[in-house]
Amino acid sequence: MKEGNTAVSERRIAERVQVSLDARWEGVTAQCGGTIVDLSASGCFILTSDLVSRDELIRLEVATPTGGAIYLWGEVVYKLTEMGFALRFTGMGDAEESMLGLLLEYVRFSGGATAAAA
Repeated sequence: MKEGNTAVSERRIAERVQVSLDARWEGVTAQCGGTIVDLSASGCFILTSDLVSRDELIRLEVATPTGGAIYLWGEVVYKLTEMGFALRFTGMGDAEESMLGLLLEYVRFSGGATAAAA
């Protein structure tokens, strides 16, 4: 139970924004497309298949509203059966942090964001 509380606390440290961004992800045993519906500087929630395990390392490609993409790595924090999973971003370099920051700023000022993968 302590781990669950920690996940919720960590999720709420960073400001979260509601979005609708297409994404593609690749894990150890599966790869799939999905939609990011909740995004912060520390992680996101992806509506997609739940073919992941807790703590699994995931490579994520996020479509941006400008037609580009951001590539991030994260660990699965939790999953919801037949709904999706939450990621905590890990190992971001300066470039990824900057690009994610710009995306979050864009979303805040535009009142939400929608982006589809090319």
